[in-house]
Amino acid sequence: MQLAVSATTTSTGEAFQFWVLATVAVIGALCTVLMKKAVHSALCLAGTMIILAVFYLANGAYFLGIVQVVVYTGAIMMLFLFVVMLVGVTAADSLKETIKGQRVWAAVCGIGFGVLLIAGIANASLKHFDGLKQANAGGNVEGLAALIFTKYVFAFEITGVLLITSAIGAMVLTHRERTERAKTQRELSEQRVRDGKHLPPLPAPGVYARHNAVDIAGLLPDGTPSELTVNQTLRGRGQIRDVSSEALSDLKALEQRSAERLGREEEAAK
Repeated sequence: MQLAVSATTTSTGEAFQFWVLATVAVIGALCTVLMKKAVHSALCLAGTMIILAVFYLANGAYFLGIVQVVVYTGAIMMLFLFVVMLVGVTAADSLKETIKGQRVWAAVCGIGFGVLLIAGIANASLKHFDGLKQANAGGNVEGLAALIFTKYVFAFEITGVLLITSAIGAMVLTHRERTERAKTQRELSEQRVRDGKHLPPLPAPGVYARHNAVDIAGLLPDGTPSELTVNQTLRGRGQIRDVSSEALSDLKALEQRSAERLGREEEAAK
């Protein structure tokens, strides 16, 4: 009698948890489909997967809940984001109609799946409750492993094949055939000469200046600072120190001291 009652009733806390998290999960699933940016859709899907993990933990499937977070929310979602970064999906690509009528068929399939799901839930009935003790008699991990590698072994292997196929498809989509011949090093050098660019290598930041620092422009042979030797970010922030005048004054003082020393040495030699 107690088992029958527990199968048809839930506690107030459990019901509150289900309705709150289920609402968030459904919103996340809808955002996964309706978001224009692929990265936002992936993040919404990750949130939905985390809520599913909470449901597993609440029902005593601790191992399955941890696997849901580590494998699906962690590894699989990182794979999705990695594919998005490789393919470079943008909002313009997601709105582009590549196959005629695909939105109509997608809507028909979605409505049909919704009808089947609602009909299945409406006709579902729970006549007896086995409980978690029988399912986890030998341990949660052992019971789950027995189901995966016996009753659901083909579904498990097909899922692995789908994941491998998605990874191979991502590599195929990222491959781009070159439409023109790549320029050789000689051709690139000739192009730089025609464009009038600086041919010899520039000095590093701080070279020939007073301080050897990354925020000080290096000095060219004529004493003028080269802005190309410093980081563009520092140049945009205005964090570049100009010590070219100080360096030139020091250089003149050094030349003067050298000339005086050479003059004294010449007089001593005479």
